[in-house]
Amino acid sequence: MSRKKNGMRLAAAVIGISALALTGCTGPASTPNAGTGGTTPAGGPITVGTTDKVTSLDPAGSYDNASLMVMTQVFPFLLNSGPGSAVPENDIAESAEFTTPTEYTVKLKPDLKWANGTVLDSKDVKFSFDRQVKIADPNGPSALLGNLDSVTAPDATTIVFKLKSGNDQTFPQVLTSSVGPIVDDEVFPADKLLPDDDIVAAKAFHGPYTIESYAKNSLVSFKPYADYKGMLGTPANSAATIKYYADSNNLKLDVQQGNVDVAFRALSSTDVEDLSKDPKVKVHTGPGGELRYIVFNFNSMPFGAKTNDADAAKALAVRQAAANLVDREAIATSVYKGTYLPAYSFVPQGFTGAIEPLKEMYGQDGKPSLDKAKAVLEAAGVSTPIDLKLQYNGDHYGPSSGDEYALVKKQLETGGLFKVDLKSTEWVAYQKARIADYPAYQLGWYPDFSDADTYLSPFFVKKNFLSNGYDNEEVASLIAQQRVETDEAKRTATIEDIQRKVAVDLSTIPLLQGAQVAVAGADVKGVETTLDASFKFRLGVISK
Repeated sequence: MSRKKNGMRLAAAVIGISALALTGCTGPASTPNAGTGGTTPAGGPITVGTTDKVTSLDPAGSYDNASLMVMTQVFPFLLNSGPGSAVPENDIAESAEFTTPTEYTVKLKPDLKWANGTVLDSKDVKFSFDRQVKIADPNGPSALLGNLDSVTAPDATTIVFKLKSGNDQTFPQVLTSSVGPIVDDEVFPADKLLPDDDIVAAKAFHGPYTIESYAKNSLVSFKPYADYKGMLGTPANSAATIKYYADSNNLKLDVQQGNVDVAFRALSSTDVEDLSKDPKVKVHTGPGGELRYIVFNFNSMPFGAKTNDADAAKALAVRQAAANLVDREAIATSVYKGTYLPAYSFVPQGFTGAIEPLKEMYGQDGKPSLDKAKAVLEAAGVSTPIDLKLQYNGDHYGPSSGDEYALVKKQLETGGLFKVDLKSTEWVAYQKARIADYPAYQLGWYPDFSDADTYLSPFFVKKNFLSNGYDNEEVASLIAQQRVETDEAKRTATIEDIQRKVAVDLSTIPLLQGAQVAVAGADVKGVETTLDASFKFRLGVISK
């Protein structure tokens, strides 16, 4: 399979603030034997700790790191990326290629089966993508399939994806993403989500592992699956466990006491700085592509479309005033101690087409400007202070989120222009309420794959993941154009144009660019290998 390489070209500054992991071993990671299910694992059991929370194990019902972290271990993908890489390669596919500009044909490996003993074939693949489109859950990843027209399965090992627009430069990468897990058509319903416990009970798995026991957001135990035929091969450990914490302080303590081998998402930057001085641990770095935003709901924000005093021009002025007041540099340095960089773009620095239109259009040379904020509100006839309800989350986005948004509140209230009602909500409830209940809220985003489109399509097309009422037909058309443009220079120019246009609309205000964070014990290997540009945490490469 061939593909045009439009991935990240990371600058040194990005690497410097990128994914952090603390371990005490600098030796090479043990590497799984790709496609050799049944080989004896190299190491003993491992335990990973996290404060993150699973939304759903059903691939149609979740679009977050904690859910993907579990799904990556147990579900098959047609294409995947190997440890240390973001390049799509065959997983359960034997071959995958464009047979015409609008048809992408996949052949499956022979003799695939689910852990429950049933056959895994092309019917499961067609079913998986059809149900993503049909269910289109607000918290699911179906927006990634915007260019998919239909899926056919002409025989048991062949799948043909028909695309709306030809020469899609991102489609192979889409198949590696959150929308890519294949599910068992004899277990999952076609038109609704399947509860986690039912998925586990049905053993509808074909990944490097199966789930042996499952207590949602408490403890998940994994066992290597001997009949897995995908590219990730046999895990380097004999078993794995993910333990979920309500408080990062307890997670830090368990790392120090050796009760957790790897802590991943999320320790505070203060904890990371403290633990980095411990001789039993070490900081590891990998590519960073996270963006942290304020998201505005165009329906419920001040002067939003469904408020009593709806006024699109005034709502835009509110967003522009906020963009003039935020001080990204202060947040990056005082809250995150330089582990994040200020973000002035909708595409992170290091990705194709990344520019910084927010630095040019708002504030003064990257710094806040109270005068500009006042001027834009006065010009729109907006009375101050503006009452703004702002929500954030501390368990999914890390304990420093409280300090981050306390500082955002202080910045927005500068000069008496805003009166901010700041509140925090636990992640599972936050995911459900963000669409309907929050006029403005915190969002963090990791890329689905190493291409600028993963920061554009999910956010700025009409039926976007945010479901925030943003709709700009010109932007949506440009997003569709860049996805199929084969001339790299033209595609880059279009991506730049999109960023300038969404910088005017401000459905989101990017604040920071970072960084994954993890901590591990002295005898742990393989952490650096899994902290790669695919942003998939693979338990199978970790051993001790």
